[in-house]
Amino acid sequence: MHFSLAPIVIVLLVAVLTVIVCRRLNIPSMLGYLLVGFLAGPGVLHLIPQTAATDYLGEIGIVFLMFSIGLEFSLPKLRAMRKLVFGLGGMQVVITIVSILGILMLAGTPFIWAFAVAGALTMSSTAIVSRILSEKTELGQPHGQMAMGVLLMQDIAVVPLMILLPALAGGNQDSLWMALGIAFVKMAATLGLLFVIGNRVMTPWFRLVARQKSSELFMINVLLVTLGVAYLTELEGLSLALGAFVAGMLLSETEYRFQVEDDIRPFRDILLGFFFITVGMKLDIGALFEGWQLVLMLLAILLLLKGLIVFALARYMRHNVADSLKASMYLAQGGEFGFVILAVSHGLNLLSGELEQAATAAILISMILAPFILNSSERVVARLVKSSWDMKAVDLQNMLIATMNKSEHILIVGYGRGGQTIGRILAQENIPYYALDMDAERVQIARSAGEPVSFGDAKRREVLEAAGLARAKMVVITLNNMHESRHVIDTIMHMHPTMPVHVRATSDDYLQTFTQMGAEEAVSDTKETSLALAAYALLGAGISYQNVHQIIMNIRRSRYAMLEDLFVGSDDEAGFYDERNSISRYAFTLPEAAHAVGRHIDDLPLQHLNVKLLSVRRHMHQIQQFDTDFCLEGDDILVVAGHKEKIISFENWALQGEG
Repeated sequence: MHFSLAPIVIVLLVAVLTVIVCRRLNIPSMLGYLLVGFLAGPGVLHLIPQTAATDYLGEIGIVFLMFSIGLEFSLPKLRAMRKLVFGLGGMQVVITIVSILGILMLAGTPFIWAFAVAGALTMSSTAIVSRILSEKTELGQPHGQMAMGVLLMQDIAVVPLMILLPALAGGNQDSLWMALGIAFVKMAATLGLLFVIGNRVMTPWFRLVARQKSSELFMINVLLVTLGVAYLTELEGLSLALGAFVAGMLLSETEYRFQVEDDIRPFRDILLGFFFITVGMKLDIGALFEGWQLVLMLLAILLLLKGLIVFALARYMRHNVADSLKASMYLAQGGEFGFVILAVSHGLNLLSGELEQAATAAILISMILAPFILNSSERVVARLVKSSWDMKAVDLQNMLIATMNKSEHILIVGYGRGGQTIGRILAQENIPYYALDMDAERVQIARSAGEPVSFGDAKRREVLEAAGLARAKMVVITLNNMHESRHVIDTIMHMHPTMPVHVRATSDDYLQTFTQMGAEEAVSDTKETSLALAAYALLGAGISYQNVHQIIMNIRRSRYAMLEDLFVGSDDEAGFYDERNSISRYAFTLPEAAHAVGRHIDDLPLQHLNVKLLSVRRHMHQIQQFDTDFCLEGDDILVVAGHKEKIISFENWALQGEG
């Protein structure tokens, strides 16, 4: 058997081009992958051949995604979610299959065909939902937990469905029940073995690997655990994704969780892009136009019926209206396992080619629409659910009562490590404060301990008003998500333009953004860490405490001007991923034959390219002040600052006269 790299190379090329275009147009890369897969696949332009190799790469992407999601969970959390997984999830699978089966049979579809399609449409996209939940930091919120619980149950339900389909094709009832019984025993034994033994083995094993102090070995070990556990579950007839999720959970309570998460992220993001491309390749444009009525009917079942079932079940389990509606929107789309069920059913002659293509098209269109639906869930809930904002607070009335007598207090947005540290220092000095946070579990524990904190979304005017924004002395924002911080600042500035706002910036690229939006101060994580270490270095060098304090304060007052224009390296994530907004420092040498040799400073295209010449190194001397008659010489080292692409253009001009 000959294996060709051509499909993989083409997919890689398309993936790179897609991400570039999506970032330029500010659209979700997920949507770009789906559309490119559709356009470049066998259905339209025939640029990417659909092979087993490309499909399997996409499946491995889901494996890494579920592994990283598993890192967010733990065994105690899973036990606490058993009602969601087996209760809500189990009822959703059964009721959805029965409902779709009934509708299709009423429309004249044979039972076996209807059952195959019902099983496929019941599944939702683990890849899309979990990724968006993770990006929006909503995994720990009630609707996020409901969605993940249902998705986990759907992964488990794939096993009996894949057994039922061949049995229905063969028509042997005795073998059906036997196969289901064996599968259940295998599933229980495999998962039990992983949880019992894996929980005891995983931590000592990772400690052994970590002691070798080899990043390469640690990375290999992460890949081994991820793919190894996934392969073990596949051998037992379970899904690869379920095994990877279990592996992530086993590592979630170890001290290596964050290192593992960082190591796995590149593989996850790259291969997940492959998955979305391969999904887009499955759509046949001819079948879409020929059976458009059937496609629209199945699409309506996916978006409306399945969403309605999830909403009704969530309300039955006493979840509030807003969370129930959000969970229904997150699950109202087709999933990757739907394609698998349709392919297996078609291979067993359990449904017609026309029905398979219509169902495939409906699932794919729902997955393309999913990012738009999910990103608009907040606005939809706000419109459909009266006073939905107060459901975001544990007890809005208590918040109003708690802040009613507060004035000149500090309002803290985000009660993670940074927010709690600020709160403790303020409490020590008897300065009143109130905090808002979106982690329900953390808020509940902190409130029970007597902390002045409430569950609430600071992007909403009503929540800020309830927290006493109008009477607050200032606002301190400590969120990890910079996108959320921008929204909070924007809301505050619209409500109280003169309110002093101090905000944390995890990336230096946001310092200017936040201050331009109206924040009084934007504090950089990296720069403040550097200042603290620099202060210790100065003290160690014999500089007095008063002088060190003055030096550091001067740098802060200048908003870190001295620390701008740094040299960018391969480990600078922000400089690599956001080159358009990052200012970096760069140095290059002028050879004797360079175009710029012999030219005056005024002759250089510095203003045209928006590049700043910081200094020239000549014979070990640093020249920062340039006379009118100063000319560049061969072997001069030019130190410049600017956007990376502009610096490259300037270097090309200086060397060759081009740029």
